[in-house]
Amino acid sequence: MKLGFGIVFKDLYERDGLLKVDAAFLDFLAGIDAALKDRLLAGRRDPAALAPKAESDLLVALAPHFEDFIARLFGIEDAARALAARHNELAPLYSVKRLFVQRRALHKVKPEDASPDAFPFTTELDFARKVAEWQKDEAAHAEALEGAARYAAWAATTPEGRRKHAAGVLFKAPRKLDFMKLVPVETRVDRGFAEHSLSHTRERQGFELTDPGTDLAGALDEANYCIWCHEQGKDSCSKGLKEKPPAGGFKKTVFGVTLAGCPLEEKISEFHMVKARGEPLAALGIIAVDNPLCAGTGHRICNDCMKSCIYQKQEPVDIPQAETRTLKDVLELPWGFEIYSLLTRWNPFSLERPYPKAPSGRRVLVVGLGPAGYSVAHHLMNDGHTVVAIDGLKIEPLDAKVSGVDPLGNRVAFAPVQDIAELREPLDERAMAGFGGVAEYGITVRWDKNFLKIVRLLLERRSRFAMFSGVR
Repeated sequence: MKLGFGIVFKDLYERDGLLKVDAAFLDFLAGIDAALKDRLLAGRRDPAALAPKAESDLLVALAPHFEDFIARLFGIEDAARALAARHNELAPLYSVKRLFVQRRALHKVKPEDASPDAFPFTTELDFARKVAEWQKDEAAHAEALEGAARYAAWAATTPEGRRKHAAGVLFKAPRKLDFMKLVPVETRVDRGFAEHSLSHTRERQGFELTDPGTDLAGALDEANYCIWCHEQGKDSCSKGLKEKPPAGGFKKTVFGVTLAGCPLEEKISEFHMVKARGEPLAALGIIAVDNPLCAGTGHRICNDCMKSCIYQKQEPVDIPQAETRTLKDVLELPWGFEIYSLLTRWNPFSLERPYPKAPSGRRVLVVGLGPAGYSVAHHLMNDGHTVVAIDGLKIEPLDAKVSGVDPLGNRVAFAPVQDIAELREPLDERAMAGFGGVAEYGITVRWDKNFLKIVRLLLERRSRFAMFSGVR
């Protein structure tokens, strides 16, 4: 690993080194936008003085410069540009979906006019690009656009069209919610009686991962479906869905569930906006302000944010999918684990605690290394304390070259992780390692337990952390 700005690898794991990283970022920012640097420093001096909208605007403005800084710091400019380009290449899908498929094809094409016979195209992206080009001169391409609208209506509304495009995003409209029928059931009566079946079953194959989650196109579909309502102060996914005055308080579902939003008040709308702009490193940085251990949340783990989404009468934005895909996109970059790891200790998007506080001299015992225990251990260390954690389960040792701790608990030098594949294991071959709570989080093969190793390394590599297993 060859880091930029005079930083060396050990700097990424010690407070003095993180101060050097922060100083390098501020110098980098000053060279591009001195006024923005001043806004950032003012925000750090008095975070409480910033209105929520002003804080959001500041973070979104920082995003492109943070993206460039991290790419240069880790020497991955080409890989970062390629990832950003993949985001931007997919952009026509979402503009055409919103403005053409949903507003024109689904509202203006009569059911009897929907037709699979249209112009030749190869992929949904090819369809979107052609439509986007024709829309620049609608009069000259009126016939082609009419054919495209008829095809889009067929693809989105007929069983045959839905089957053909089941793996895509372009022709899928949000489903209206019926809270008495939350699980979609297909009903057939062709044999003289009603038969009900599920179309979304997923067969288990041994202990292999059964739900890999969405891809980049799917995540960007969710990010663009979000209306980025932090700009209006209505980001209920983060802050809860409120009753109108004078009633006050949070709304509840028909089942009496309080719609309080994300328990961490994660900046969801902001990260969606930045992700949709093609700035995935910054999107992860914004996530990590309130949810630094997002490897342990996201898809298949939590959905309080979805319940409180501004869309209450149709399918909500699948925020956990977008969050987990954003993390995966960064992890799959060269040195991606080290980038994510750094963001849990140094994060310029965090105005209150951009780097760990000075050592407090206090030592704290954390009992239990489930989600609550490992989360509080992380925050205690960033507040300057030393943490000793114990757990009743036996926690299997990792390779000391990866963890920085030998089987006897002694600290040793560890190497940077260049490829996330170095940390991954097939779930059907992986032995339980004991970290992460009862039966390792209590989640089956629907969730990738390799994330537990990532969370563990975020803690175990830090010199102010020690853990002991088999303690009751």
